[in-house]
Amino acid sequence: MNPYLAEFIGTAILMLLGNGVVANVVLTRTKGHGADWVLISAGWGAAVFAAVACVGEYSGAHINPAVTIGLALADRFAWTDVPIFCAAQLAGAFVGATLAFLAYYKHYEVTDDSGAKLATFATGPAIRAPFWNLLTEVVATFILVFVVLHFAAASVQLDGKDGAVGLGSVGALPVGVLVFAIGLGLGGPTGYAINPARDLGPRIAHAVLPIPGKGPSDWQYASIPIIGPLVGGSLAALVYRMGA
Repeated sequence: MNPYLAEFIGTAILMLLGNGVVANVVLTRTKGHGADWVLISAGWGAAVFAAVACVGEYSGAHINPAVTIGLALADRFAWTDVPIFCAAQLAGAFVGATLAFLAYYKHYEVTDDSGAKLATFATGPAIRAPFWNLLTEVVATFILVFVVLHFAAASVQLDGKDGAVGLGSVGALPVGVLVFAIGLGLGGPTGYAINPARDLGPRIAHAVLPIPGKGPSDWQYASIPIIGPLVGGSLAALVYRMGA
């Protein structure tokens, strides 16, 4: 499989299952309605597991621009491939969020809370405090990328060259457990985007899709789950290189 297509498919799987578990918990009259944060964190961990298992051997399964850029800064990935990887991840996130919306369409129709509908697409803070929200995303993504860099000892082929190191290099299950742990430990303040594509792609989908009774897409907050993960992933790469 082409590595760029693999990133698109992997990120779409991530968003379909990840946003799907949020929809199952917060939308009205679903089988999982009213479940707690543990289920959401577990669902995101399982979504990462599924995505990595499917595409890890083809692209390294970055499925996250913060991981892609962090690996490039750590000299574990070619900078020339960064723009296409990030574009594929963003497109995949949009498509995955759209598929989750279609799967739960009848539940969007019977849900009155527009904020709950937005939560099934994009993240939002429990307490809106921009500096602290940004700090949370920086710290959470730092942990993600720092651990991945220490795990990743193998590489796969990208256009005939070694260097496509990513989440797939550490095996699907450990990465899923890592994301589950980050959700449990650091997900409470912001919903832990830890992935610019994970938030931006679905937020665009929320803005353009004909969602019954939807409210605004909260673009005032949208920069935080983009900037925070990029800063956190970059810092993780710099610290990793200092100790390498």
